[in-house]
This record gives sequence, C-alpha cells and structure tokens, in this order.
Amino acid sequence: MNAKAYALYLKDFRSEIRTRYAVNSLAMFVLVATSVILFSIGNETITQSLTAGLFWVVIFFSAMSGLSRAFVSEEERGTSLTLQLIAAPSTIFSGKLLFNIVLVFCMNIVITLLYSALFDGFVIKNLALFIAAFFFGNAGLAIASTIIAAIISKAGAKGTLYPVLSFPILLPLILTSVQLTLMSFEGASFIEAKFELAIIICYDVIMLTASYLLFDFVWKD
Repeated sequence: MNAKAYALYLKDFRSEIRTRYAVNSLAMFVLVATSVILFSIGNETITQSLTAGLFWVVIFFSAMSGLSRAFVSEEERGTSLTLQLIAAPSTIFSGKLLFNIVLVFCMNIVITLLYSALFDGFVIKNLALFIAAFFFGNAGLAIASTIIAAIISKAGAKGTLYPVLSFPILLPLILTSVQLTLMSFEGASFIEAKFELAIIICYDVIMLTASYLLFDFVWKD
C-alpha cells in the first residue's frame, strides 16, 4: 500500500462522506431486510443453521447494493482516464480495495450487533472461530466485489450485470462462511473447522492474486 493508493482511498472516503450513496444504500437494505425477517418470523423460534444462513444472506445482498459503484462512479464522472494517467493499475485497485474493505467491515459489524441483539439463535460459543469466519468472509467479499465492480464499469447494463456476475463468484465464499458461522454457534474447535477455514483462506488468496493479475487488462480495456 503506497501513498497514491492511500490518497485514492481518502478521495473515495471524502466523496462518500459528501454523497453517502453507498452508506445510505447499505443502511436502508440492512434496515429493511432485518425488519422483514423479524416480521416474517414473528414469535417463532428459528434454528441456528437458519440464523447463520440469514445472517450471510443479508451481508451478501447488502454488498450487492452498496459496493457496485467502486469504479462505476469514476466512469460516470469521467475521471477514469485521469486515474490511468497518474497511477499504476495495482495502485488504483489497492485504493479501491481498501475503501471497500473499510466499508464492508464497518457495515457488517453493525449487522452482527443487530443480529446478536434481535435473534435468539445468534449465540456464539466459539468467538475466535466466528471472528475468523467474519474476517476472512468479509475480506473475500470485498476483494471479489472490487474486481467485479471494475469489470461491470466497462459494460453497458451495469445494474443487472453486477448481481449476475457476483452470484456464481461469491457463492462458494458465502456457503463456506455460513458453515463456519454455524460451527461457531455450535462451539466447534478450529481442528473441526480446519477444512472450511482452508477453503475460505484459499478463496481469499486466489481472488486477491487473480484480481491483481487481471485488473490491468480490465482497467485499460
């Protein structure tokens, strides 16, 4: 992470503070989705497996509503060419990725606090395993969402293309994160969860490596 990448992160952060487009989209979706789930459940008691699934479903669709504009905004404002001239592709991707990581973690910490307060089935017995699942799951979500946002920024149908591309790419990550979260609810040890942890860590490493290798071609196309 160099100074130019950090400067790009600060630019996006200040722009988001002014417009609050992503924050408003994420907050509204989280509020609506959580309210609908609570009203649908009523007085029924849901299982821990369903609670874990709903937790990551809300996280997944929140990302769909708030992270898609990482590069679209540059195309709309006509600043993408300027970025190409003043910074290397890896620097641009690093700055955008840092912004998405901060945004994802902040919003999903809020979602976690909401779920822990509102859902009886959200009882964590192995906190360390949950933190590991939360960290690697959200890191992978931010990495994949950033490169997908770069791809759709060059396309015409940006609104519909993002969820179409995201679903098959993020499905293995979401399924593994759900399983790890459920195991943390059940009090499983790291030894018992080593297979799922290996999958999610490998996913993050592969996505990060592939993103840096492919971004140059995507960004300059």
